[in-house]
Amino acid sequence: MTAPAATRRLPLLTPAQIGALKPELADVIEYRKSGLSLNHIVGCPLECGYCVRHLFDNFGMKTPKRLMSDEDAVAALIEHPYFRPHTTPIQLFNRATDPLLPVVKPHLFSVLQQLDNRGLTNHVLVITRWRVSAEDCAVLNSFKNLRLTILVTHSGIDDPAIEPVNSAIAADSLRMLYEHAERYRTVHYWRPIVPGLNDSDEHIEQARELSLHAHATVFTGLFFREEIAAYYEAHGLPVPYEDTARRKIMPEQAERRILDAFDASRLPGGLPWGTLFRKTSCAVAYAHKEADYNGHYGVRELCDICPPEQIARCKKAWVKPDVAVVEREARALGAVGEVEVNDRAIVVEGLDEPPRYFLQHGFGYQCHDRDKPHHYRQHGRAPIGWEAENGPDTP
Repeated sequence: MTAPAATRRLPLLTPAQIGALKPELADVIEYRKSGLSLNHIVGCPLECGYCVRHLFDNFGMKTPKRLMSDEDAVAALIEHPYFRPHTTPIQLFNRATDPLLPVVKPHLFSVLQQLDNRGLTNHVLVITRWRVSAEDCAVLNSFKNLRLTILVTHSGIDDPAIEPVNSAIAADSLRMLYEHAERYRTVHYWRPIVPGLNDSDEHIEQARELSLHAHATVFTGLFFREEIAAYYEAHGLPVPYEDTARRKIMPEQAERRILDAFDASRLPGGLPWGTLFRKTSCAVAYAHKEADYNGHYGVRELCDICPPEQIARCKKAWVKPDVAVVEREARALGAVGEVEVNDRAIVVEGLDEPPRYFLQHGFGYQCHDRDKPHHYRQHGRAPIGWEAENGPDTP
């Protein structure tokens, strides 16, 4: 089946409306850890209280609209200085809307078709919590070149003030996608997990059952930035943490309960689980039977829950790059100070996230900022809910 053309195109924002957006939102391409992210459609009616749209001051924009045509957006993506054909992972509509909303979906399929027609084999990640039909699955199976993964966000949060959309919609979509998967892969995106809100035994059991309807499951915590905290307080929502953080918050005790339940499934008579991962790219890579493109194998304690066959794939592909080559590329991007390549990661100074991700995906090796170290066992998460433990921090 060929992807249908976006015949009923969403209205374009006027230049004045685009000018009123935060610059980060008006820039349709952003480099994030899981890929170069294309977001030329903004606006979403789903009203999830913890949505990153709070960070862009457009949570009140409920009707999706375009900043440019799909054709211009695809051109901007593949002409971006950080884009590498067949290498750079791509994310579509993951910042300002849901890609499977009925009015957005034709544009998603149009972009996928244009990328696929170019013969590109890049990983493409599409994240949704909305309804997926068998007809949608047929279109998603039609792309011949892209390594496509649909990640279905399911939290199980039943407080309508925080998450108005019934989680049963995402659960049904996950089952539908998994049942019909041929060329694409499906990941159960179990997030955000918030202690006391959706980490009960019943929630964990629900996630266990759903993990059997996916090629992989990844679990993660909550982005709790100042803008999101302000929204919670203004709307009388229960504030989950006393402090905000730059990184996702996933307390150690919550992770331990999940991993203990996972371990229990390995005992005689234990209920089965799908395959569980801490990091999105690890789950995506496993689903496609490839090594992790983010090079997480260097942070070895991440791998203690991975299947042996995946560890073997990542070990084989993980090669410590030559420091002279890394330094040359890092300096060209603006790095200052010492450029280090240790047994866990490349460590640089003076580079913000996009150039670090460019290095990371190019070398298949973690790239960290010396001023924002990744602490042992916290896996790049916020320190909230963790006690210090001796081990090889990066740097």
